[in-house]
Amino acid sequence: MTKLNWGMIGGGEGSQIGPAHRLSAGLDGLFSFVAGALDHNPEAGRCYAQKLGVASDRAYGDWREMLQGENAREDRVDLVTVATPNSTHFEITKAFLESGYHVLCEKPMTMTVEEGEDIVRIARKSGKICAVNYGYTGYSLVRHMKAMIARGDLGKVRLVVTEFAHGHHADAADADNPRVRWRYDPKQAGVSAQFADCGIHALHMASFVTGQEVTKLSADCASLIESRVLEDDAMVNFRMNGGTVGRLWTSSIAIGRQHGLTIQVFGEKGGLKWMQEHPNQLYYMPLNGRLQTIERGEENLSPEADRATRVTIGHAEGMPLAFANIYTDLAEVIGAQKEGRSVDPAANLYPKSEDGLRSMAAVAAVAKSGKEEGAWVDARPPMFR
Repeated sequence: MTKLNWGMIGGGEGSQIGPAHRLSAGLDGLFSFVAGALDHNPEAGRCYAQKLGVASDRAYGDWREMLQGENAREDRVDLVTVATPNSTHFEITKAFLESGYHVLCEKPMTMTVEEGEDIVRIARKSGKICAVNYGYTGYSLVRHMKAMIARGDLGKVRLVVTEFAHGHHADAADADNPRVRWRYDPKQAGVSAQFADCGIHALHMASFVTGQEVTKLSADCASLIESRVLEDDAMVNFRMNGGTVGRLWTSSIAIGRQHGLTIQVFGEKGGLKWMQEHPNQLYYMPLNGRLQTIERGEENLSPEADRATRVTIGHAEGMPLAFANIYTDLAEVIGAQKEGRSVDPAANLYPKSEDGLRSMAAVAAVAKSGKEEGAWVDARPPMFR
């Protein structure tokens, strides 16, 4: 397959997420990093892009300049990654989709459900990919977990329990730290803080592995550092369209927890458990059987797991390699469109704009339920009801 041209908006020098995207996009030699508008400071963005090897005429000062510049080129980018502050995702993603570009947007895809529905409509009308970076679904054993559930190894899924809890915002003295403060400011973060930041990863993971969508939920939200307007801890009960019951805990004040993304699925015939901090093992307990440890990279796993495995068994695979699997999926789908061929089914697992929309509907539902003392709220986007 011919190498695809890739561009990035945001993710400049000092960014937390930018290096992970650049490493992931370049890992398999499927994308060339050819264009970027990397910083809110135009000159800093241009300089850093050139430092990373981008030609001076494609090192742009802002995303509008990048859109105009790429539109004028025959070799314009095939895929644009949007890694800017949350409040800008909708405007940038919409503009590039409408101009005929494929887009990978960091989560959350938008700030409101209405914006999310607009993105879904635009992506469908344009025929372009709008992917959302729920990158943890790129882990090999998460994909094997999904395959096991789909082929019926657990029977009917009864219960899913998922967490994303850390303690990195537990210090009240950080109230004025700009890297922390914006997350709990409604003007910048929207209606939710911790759930919108981390909880939607856990909720999307539940839908991804079970193949079910959340229909309604009940939330208990708390701001345990009193100066915060938005929540730093939430417990969410939910129901899924296949009859599965769900439990989710997310927190940013859980001192001693580092990353904390964990998912357990319990069915009629067995249970599964996976932890992002120990991604090489998937624990499987068949009904009336013995606990089994499935190792990433071992023989006789699913095609989905095999395709997402990069190094031999016993060696650690981390977050950038999971992200790289999302980029590999996108390269396969974009390449198939260009070449007029069928897509490898094991590659059609990247999170889509519909997933981003469902997440925003869940964020709105959690905020509403939290204000109504845990009332059960419809969690579906209006266009999917």
